[in-house]
Amino acid sequence: MDITIRETFLPHTDHEASLTFYRDILGFEVRNDVGYQGMHWITVGPPDQPGTSIVLYPPQATPGLTDDERTTVAEMMAKGTFASLNLAAQDLDDVFARLQAADAEVVQEPTDQPYGLRDCAFRDPAGNLLRIQQSR
Repeated sequence: MDITIRETFLPHTDHEASLTFYRDILGFEVRNDVGYQGMHWITVGPPDQPGTSIVLYPPQATPGLTDDERTTVAEMMAKGTFASLNLAAQDLDDVFARLQAADAEVVQEPTDQPYGLRDCAFRDPAGNLLRIQQSR
């Protein structure tokens, strides 16, 4: 089989803050920015990986959610427990320093893990947990 990862979806709550974080701080390119009825879907990805993208979507646009479910999603996003993404970097300490200098919310400083990775963790503007990993 020839299966690859094309896109993953992360919720976002603030169009401009998401653009600033993913484009200006992480250095991802914006591949699509679609507005509809006051909401925005933003597709971003690493410039050297054109076939892999992150779609930042407005959670209120998810079909079939009840008002109570939307409230639960919003509460989980605010706590940082709704969605997460693992990224990889060649120089974790450099990435950590750039994110910290940009006032990104630090969850965990770079740490050597017993399972063979060194990683750190941040939250994006919507509260999504981003772990950035480097192989040892």
